[in-house]
Amino acid sequence: MDHHSEDSLTIVEVEGEIDVYTAPRLRELLIDLVNKGNFHLLVNMEKVDFLDSTGLGVLVGGLKRVRAHDGSLELVCTQERILKIFRITGLTKVFGIYASVDEAKEAHGRDK
Repeated sequence: MDHHSEDSLTIVEVEGEIDVYTAPRLRELLIDLVNKGNFHLLVNMEKVDFLDSTGLGVLVGGLKRVRAHDGSLELVCTQERILKIFRITGLTKVFGIYASVDEAKEAHGRDK
């Protein structure tokens, strides 16, 4: 898990599995970023191949944290089975989900 900033957007790179074992690391990173004033987050999940309910909870929790500061948490997701989880849970209505980092950055620039 790594992150870097581009303009006002902080991009969090995640790969592998986001599950009960790895989600706490993501939670801590998101909390730390928000505590340091990063309120516009983009979680790049292009290389994530598994997501469970713990991971979903971490993402929703992160969204609540940034929204408390009028921020945003958006996702880049290209894996169909993970997109299906977001559709089934109704979270496609909650998160901005993009097919690429460039697409998300472009949308973020328009929303400023």
